[in-house]
Amino acid sequence: MPRVSAVASLLLIAIASPAAAAPPRKAEPALPQLKAYETKEEWRQPVPPFRIGDHTWYVGTAGLSALLVKTDAGAVLIDGGMPQAADMILARMRELGVAPSDLKYILHSHAHADHSGPLAAIQRATGARVVSNAESDALLARGGSADLHFGDEIQFPPLRADRLVLDDEVLELGGMRFTVHFTPGHTPGSMSWTWDDTRNRKPLRIAYVDSLSAPGYHLASNPRYPHIVDDYRRSVDAVRALPCDVLITPHPDASGWTPANTSAPHPQPMTCADYATRAAARLDEQLKAEEAKH
Repeated sequence: MPRVSAVASLLLIAIASPAAAAPPRKAEPALPQLKAYETKEEWRQPVPPFRIGDHTWYVGTAGLSALLVKTDAGAVLIDGGMPQAADMILARMRELGVAPSDLKYILHSHAHADHSGPLAAIQRATGARVVSNAESDALLARGGSADLHFGDEIQFPPLRADRLVLDDEVLELGGMRFTVHFTPGHTPGSMSWTWDDTRNRKPLRIAYVDSLSAPGYHLASNPRYPHIVDDYRRSVDAVRALPCDVLITPHPDASGWTPANTSAPHPQPMTCADYATRAAARLDEQLKAEEAKH
């Protein structure tokens, strides 16, 4: 049997003797808890539904818009708020005489958790068809993950669109015609919607206009969204030209609404042109602030 060298013998002893190893490491602290997506209380505060037009109702919360449009052929829901709002929206529909099977279409503004959060649950409960565009459908399918600006911070139950629309396409139900206007910027797939209603039998042009804000976004030379500033500017111009007797936005306070005061929920009406002008000014200010940091 061949002789084992002294060095090899020492190695064998070290490997075979755990007691000779380094002292045990001190236990590391547990990984931090994942923080839930926290929101303002008003975003989660129910308010009684109130009428905007003869066919159009506000069914959202104090701080997040959701609209229900009733027609002779069924109803249309636009946005829903946070994921936990699904049961509230369904209850509001029933209060207004709309059974789950009466909801035919679900439209939306953009695919963030605070507006599209409950849409998957509402779709399952009603069988309604979800209408979106190609950009938003991709984000809806991911449940908001891999967002260009927020990463995986604001996820929601995923869903897929049943119908994809193009810019200026019209969706018709029961004599009501909903026109989609692509207004990218806040997300690449952001959409605004216009339709004609009446109030006290007088014509009323309603515009549900998506957010034109850029909360904490990196705007100049953004490698993931190189044309974000150009998109914002085009969207501002598009919003300025919309038919717009009544403006409503996904965050109602952005267009002068206070839904918690249902007896007088619109104390400071704003035109689409004013909304666009203010958005353009904020965009310019944000760009200047970015330039000042570099």
